[in-house]
Parts: sequence; structure tokens; C-alpha cells
Amino acid sequence: MALVACPTGSIGSNESHDAHLGIDAFPLLISDDVYYCGFTAEESFGGWSYLIKREASNVLIDSPRFASQLVKRITEMGGVETMLLTHKDDIAAHNEFHEKFDAVRVMHERDGAVRLGIETVVEGDAEVVIDDDLLAIPTPGHTRGHVVFLYKNKFLFTGDHLAWSPARETLTAFRSVAWYSWPEQIRSMEKLLNYDFEWVLPGHGDLHHDTPQNMKQHLERCIAWMKTRN
Repeated sequence: MALVACPTGSIGSNESHDAHLGIDAFPLLISDDVYYCGFTAEESFGGWSYLIKREASNVLIDSPRFASQLVKRITEMGGVETMLLTHKDDIAAHNEFHEKFDAVRVMHERDGAVRLGIETVVEGDAEVVIDDDLLAIPTPGHTRGHVVFLYKNKFLFTGDHLAWSPARETLTAFRSVAWYSWPEQIRSMEKLLNYDFEWVLPGHGDLHHDTPQNMKQHLERCIAWMKTRN
């Protein structure tokens, strides 16, 4: 699975293995109807992408590699109707997925959505209701147009905004890659205190699952830590 997921094909082996064991493992179920796509893309710096398999319409969050094996599996699972792009760094093969599935892409205008020909453009800093159980929440900081997506008030797809730190055993952000503004990223983090979620599913860093109450406490700890590095 690591060999298949590697964005640069840099993992090797001294022994022969059946690659289909790794290929067929993706998309990998995380919980409920949310899957990890694997097949990370070099153009997205190895960022993770996710698939929500719903009865009415499937949703792809950020872009994996447009690998034929993965595309076949996603097609078998019902294709992609909507593609949510957290920010401009992790869009990789968004055009190929759009053309293959006629997927409607969602992205913030401050990250170049209009220039890229994105179908649904998020503007401003207010939350946007995508449908009954999906919210787009603008979180500028890592980039000017970064957005996180909240699904079922349970799964928070955080792109490069927020992740879990095994070393600190709490939620964290990445000061060294706050390309736009660290103070803005702190304000964006504070905004997330208004929402309940149980899962943090990042593009980079570790994912984490906990109760909404514990997640809020971890988020408060993250904000306090971020302010010491302002």
C-alpha cells in the first residue's frame, strides 16, 4: 500500500510482491462512508485525498493521482459528482477527474478558482452550504483561499490548515508553511471553535478521531500554542 500510495514511486523492495494487494486496497475505508484514496500525486506534494461514497452523489476531496486502477475503482463505486478543493497546492489532476466524471469543482476565488475554470467559486469568509450535509468554511492562512470542508458535522477535511501531532498529542498547524499569514491562520482556527467534528482528515500530517468535546479542547490547545509562535 505504501508503494502504491507513494507520489514519486520511491519505495522499492528486495523481494517480489503482488502489487495488486496494494492497488486493490484503495480507496481504503476510514469510517462510515469516507475513504482514503491513496495514489498520492507528486503535483500535490503527496497530499492525501478522500472520497465520500453517498447514495445520491459521491464527493472527492482534493486530488489523487489520475491512476487508471484508482479511476476504475472510483468508477465502480459510482464516480464523482462533486470535487472539493481545499487550496491551490493540492489540486493535482483535478482537470482529469472533472473531464472523466463531469465533476463540479468547488474552490475559493482567492486561490485562483476563476483562472482555473472552477465551476463553483467560494467567495469571502462566510461559510457556504454545499448541500444538506456539506459545508465549506473559508480558513485563510496557509494560502489566501484555503477552505476546510465539514461533512455531517463529523468529518473535517482540513487540507494544510490543521492536523494531529503525535509528538505533542494534540492538534497542530504548520508555522513554516503559512505561505499567506500565520495571524490569519490563527483567526481561521478560532472560527472552527463554532463547529462540532469528530474527525480531522488532513492533506498533510496525521489524521485523528475523538469526541467533539475533546476535539474542541485540542483545538483550543492548538490555538494557544499558535499564539506563542505568532
